[in-house]
Amino acid sequence: MAYWRRNSRQMQAATGQVAVAPTSPVAEKPKSPRSRMMRQYDLVERVRSYNPDTNEDLLNRAYVYAMKAHGTQTRASGDPFFSHPLEVAAILTNLKLDDATIVAALLHDTIEDTEATRAEIDNIFGHEIGALVEGLTKLKRLELVSREAKQAENLRKLLLAIADDVRVLLIKLADRLHNMRTLEFVPHASRRRIAEETLDIYAPLAGRMGMQEMREELEDLSFHTLDPEAYAVVMQRLDALAERNRNLIGEIESQLSKNLQKNGIAARVYGRRKQPFSIWTKMERKSVGFEQLSDIYGFRVVMPDVEACYRALGVVHTTWPVVPGRFKDYISTPKQNDYRSIHTTVIGPGNQRVELQIRTEEMNQIAEFGIAAHAFYKEGMGSPTERLKHESNAFAWLRHTVGILSESANPEEFLEHTKLELFHDQVFCFTPKGKLIALPRQANVIDFAYAVHTDVGNSAVGCKINGKFAPLSSELQNGDEVEVLTSVAQSAPPSAWESLAVTGKARAAIRRATRTAVRDQYAGLGRRIVDRLFARAKIEYADDKLKGALPRLARASIEDVMASVGRGELKASDVARAMYPDYKEERMVRYGAKKSLAVKLKLKSPPHPARSTSVIPVRGINSDLPVKFAPNGGAVPGDRIVGIVTPGEGITIYPIQSPALKDFEEEPERWLDVRWDIDEAMPQRFPARILVHNVNEPGSLAQVATVIAEHDGNIDNISMSRRSPDFTELTIDLEVYDLKHLSAIIAQLRAKAVVAKVERVNG
Repeated sequence: MAYWRRNSRQMQAATGQVAVAPTSPVAEKPKSPRSRMMRQYDLVERVRSYNPDTNEDLLNRAYVYAMKAHGTQTRASGDPFFSHPLEVAAILTNLKLDDATIVAALLHDTIEDTEATRAEIDNIFGHEIGALVEGLTKLKRLELVSREAKQAENLRKLLLAIADDVRVLLIKLADRLHNMRTLEFVPHASRRRIAEETLDIYAPLAGRMGMQEMREELEDLSFHTLDPEAYAVVMQRLDALAERNRNLIGEIESQLSKNLQKNGIAARVYGRRKQPFSIWTKMERKSVGFEQLSDIYGFRVVMPDVEACYRALGVVHTTWPVVPGRFKDYISTPKQNDYRSIHTTVIGPGNQRVELQIRTEEMNQIAEFGIAAHAFYKEGMGSPTERLKHESNAFAWLRHTVGILSESANPEEFLEHTKLELFHDQVFCFTPKGKLIALPRQANVIDFAYAVHTDVGNSAVGCKINGKFAPLSSELQNGDEVEVLTSVAQSAPPSAWESLAVTGKARAAIRRATRTAVRDQYAGLGRRIVDRLFARAKIEYADDKLKGALPRLARASIEDVMASVGRGELKASDVARAMYPDYKEERMVRYGAKKSLAVKLKLKSPPHPARSTSVIPVRGINSDLPVKFAPNGGAVPGDRIVGIVTPGEGITIYPIQSPALKDFEEEPERWLDVRWDIDEAMPQRFPARILVHNVNEPGSLAQVATVIAEHDGNIDNISMSRRSPDFTELTIDLEVYDLKHLSAIIAQLRAKAVVAKVERVNG
């Protein structure tokens, strides 16, 4: 966090306070506008300081090429545009990256903002550097409808590019960091959007890659832009606290070092203060005031090896009282971004809570710089296959996230899944065989099941947590052993699971399985409609023949054709014409001729409704095929009924006398003749509508309602209209068991003196 470090150092200089954090190689103080740009030899010297074998000629050529390409272009600050790629390269030299990455940073805006081409860069600097520059350039060539879609599509492209070469991410993060450092020069209208995007995507992405120093600075700069008042308040409190505890940091550092040395342990100890954004989010999350925070200061104890880490832990715990529940061992169980360290909190000098992080030097480098501290992307690692052997867990997570790309129906859906993965902290659970499964906080057994395997998630019916039966929605805790119980009878998960799942992977899999199940049911319905038309027309249907007609129907497979017919997107007659160009559609002139297919209307669906040859379910725990009753009048058992396939909506059930059926006379392929299949042991209510002409006198409405209630009818809705001074017209939507039940209610209403007329409405 550059802003905090500048103010912190100024305060320390004035008060003589011990520094609370070493200068970060990433977060060096940014140069002021119009300051002297880094010279050619400066850049070469920076690289040579950590890579004596650097290709100076390559760096020099890239410097000159980029400077000439950008020419007289300027930034919003008034600085030459070339100062931006130069600063990006400088940030990457602080991370000690290879020559190709530094050169790509110098060139990263050339294809997008100058006359340079990919072919020219390949020719001058080689294919490897050209691919890096192209990977970054693709992110800007997007013009989509909404800001969310553009942000999502940019993220998709970024992750795809990173999957090929992680150095694209390092350059992109450095690019965003420098842009955030100079955000004050951007027009005010754009600042908030850029800061929000940084806080939403780039800061957590840096954290997921283990680059905590960069994450903290990105968060702090975003916080300063998005909520300057809150930022100022936190800074004032931190400065006041630093003034009160001027000598505390030094005392704790000294005591820690002495106690460790006394026990023969050589360690490097240094203190640091938590950053404003971290403090603010903790205050918001826990609804506490600044004064209630007890872990504003943290200390890092850097050891020579892992054994020394645990020895140091023993010294600390025997010297000061331990705060219960504040111990975490990320050495034995690393985080998914490769972070390893022991965390503990003790009551230190002056009864001050002290948070300690004990780690080795290598762990410390990875904690600060993440994947930038790994060697698998640096020079001298051999072939790509050899590099993969050194792949970090953080990069493995990234590759998994890219896998979600193919499972997301649209960019916004992908963005939702990725944000879920970026923001959550982790909980570690185990399978009965001891396999470790890392999940986000608040994840449940559904998420666990899909993390094990998609098929396990789809067929999950129950679970045991630590040997005890528990609901699938149970939230998991660190160390839980989870056994998922599956059943071959369940081939697809309930769609309601999507709202229960926490991880993007689980949500994507559930959504995909639900879409597949619905598609299968529509395909089954479509096949019945096609079979009926072919039987009526006395022409032969064969899958092989339809396969040859797929191009004429603009569908990729037979299942796609049948699903389109089931959804109403294609007519069965279109299928017939595609297979038999001479086919001429018959016209149906009476309802009675439209019942060539008998389909039962069932209240409880079979396990595989889409595969049944005689059943279309209406309701049931396994059915996702939308089936509803006519909106203006409904239908009840005893009515002769017909089903109408509505595009994208499923099936609507009408009584055969409904005048609304005239609207579908010209589309016979949409008609299904259905019949009731009611379980008398489990009576159900069905919708009906009646029209009552009531005498307008006190208590008349109550008499009508009483008749319906006494005869076990259920009123769903009543609307009234005054047709004359003496009569009121009541439109009553009610629920009854069957036609006999409805007729009895109508007869009893007609017997009432206050009722002039009753008739059933068939919409």
